[in-house]
Amino acid sequence: MLRTIKNFLRRRKLTSRGIRPEISPPTWTAGARSGMWTACTTGLSPASVVYSFGVGDNLAWECALIQRFGLQVLAFDPTPASVAWMAKQSLPPQLQFHAVGLAGHDGTLRFTLPSRGSRFNFRPQEANSSVESAAESTSEIVEAPVNRLATLQARFGHPEIDILKIDIEGGEYVALDDFLAAGVAPKQLLIEFHHHFPGVGLPATERAVAALRARGYRIFHLSDRGLEFSFLRT
Repeated sequence: MLRTIKNFLRRRKLTSRGIRPEISPPTWTAGARSGMWTACTTGLSPASVVYSFGVGDNLAWECALIQRFGLQVLAFDPTPASVAWMAKQSLPPQLQFHAVGLAGHDGTLRFTLPSRGSRFNFRPQEANSSVESAAESTSEIVEAPVNRLATLQARFGHPEIDILKIDIEGGEYVALDDFLAAGVAPKQLLIEFHHHFPGVGLPATERAVAALRARGYRIFHLSDRGLEFSFLRT
């Protein structure tokens, strides 16, 4: 009940700031646990390319996409628990896994694991504010490789991405600023915003939504949690 109330209040706060679904294309929802994602089905085919950042220990959505549309998925996660988990999985041939993260630069990035919560919830250190650092102790810090989205597209030879899914524990704001500035424009963007994290706040998501709207993106789905957004480039 408490979680339901929190979700309702979160969505109501978004609505009060004008953040709500704006268009209604045909959609398809799949996934498991907190990894439930809604995509627009228009134009999806075996030739489509999906980039999915932030695998954790949940590939339900990616595998369902492959089964439903026969498309290609590139999944990314550089954090230790995810890399170890992925090594034990039997992957469909249309799914490639790469142990690299998404960021606003090419190189490495320090990730911190909060002392409470899942071992799959490493957060980019650039997303941790001084407020959060003071309020939360960390149980582990690791350094892992990261790339800009434009760098990865060039590496894998994909001039356009049909669906870009991002769930990177607060690192989405820096990555989003970078690839929008570089002129990268996926057809669809499915993103979990972490404005509920201490030290982040809703204004960060408001700025991100405004930047996406300015580039022709419109929200077509907002999850019950008020965290997962689906955008379509119009």
